[in-house]
Amino acid sequence: MDLAASGLLRAGSLLDSMKASSPRHAKFAAGADHEDWMEKHPSALERFEAVLAAAEGKEIVMFLDYDGTLSPIVEDPDSAVMTEDMRDAVRSVAQHFPTAIVSGRGRDKVLNFVKLEELYYAGSHGMDIKGPTTVSNHKAKADEVLCQPATEFLPVIQEVYETLTAKMESIPGAMVENNKFCLSVHFRCVHEEEWDDLGEQVMAVLEGYPDLRLTKGRKVLEIRPSIKWDKGNALEFLLESLGYAGRDDVFPIYIGDDRTDEDAFKVLRNMGQGIGILVTKFPKETTASYSLREPAEVKDFLRKLVKCNGTKG
Repeated sequence: MDLAASGLLRAGSLLDSMKASSPRHAKFAAGADHEDWMEKHPSALERFEAVLAAAEGKEIVMFLDYDGTLSPIVEDPDSAVMTEDMRDAVRSVAQHFPTAIVSGRGRDKVLNFVKLEELYYAGSHGMDIKGPTTVSNHKAKADEVLCQPATEFLPVIQEVYETLTAKMESIPGAMVENNKFCLSVHFRCVHEEEWDDLGEQVMAVLEGYPDLRLTKGRKVLEIRPSIKWDKGNALEFLLESLGYAGRDDVFPIYIGDDRTDEDAFKVLRNMGQGIGILVTKFPKETTASYSLREPAEVKDFLRKLVKCNGTKG
């Protein structure tokens, strides 16, 4: 959600928005009947045959968020490591299908977590895209995919990072993460009574930077350039780079757990191709077609996909 565009840059409204990103609050605020929600967004594992049927005769392209999708959400963002089993599952998927990691993290940081150089990586919510740095079975037409639409914002992002880092020192548990083309202010370890102060300080800093916008994720405030570029744009760019633009024989699968992934889900819905899969244990408003409960189910889904593709071959 773009807080500036939706008029939520008032202290009270921002605090409400921050609370809504907490599972403890969201679980009760959702008010949706779980069975009804599951009818609309069934498990991609339980309906796996339907997914296979929809992909029949088409080329699958895999897009994966990182935090909350390939690794669990943890209190310390620097400790969000993926298991070797998950890494093996992603490696196997990449051997069969073009595979991209699309994350709000800095591209170098998420590559360091995943440690698979044969993948495509879109960091900073898709504002920093690079192709495989090693041999891949699915090389794009160009020798090297590279897209950085927000390069001009690097100096101001660094300036705001330094200012916010100094401001957040007064709030125990707050952490500012530099994701190169965007910033993340994590408040997962901040006591709830401090959230209001944290939000006010972030807004006070951003008042001097009209070219930056504030959005929110799961217990994190995101600061990024005010350009029309998001994970949905990254998905479109990668499909074009891989030679799939305008083709009806492609079946993109995007798996993610956060609000920022909704931009990609909407692109797929508008294309009328592929599926979006939301990773969540609780009902949420989403454009995704299917759901999975947690990273462990994501791993199982990836393994089943590889197994079935291997059987076909």
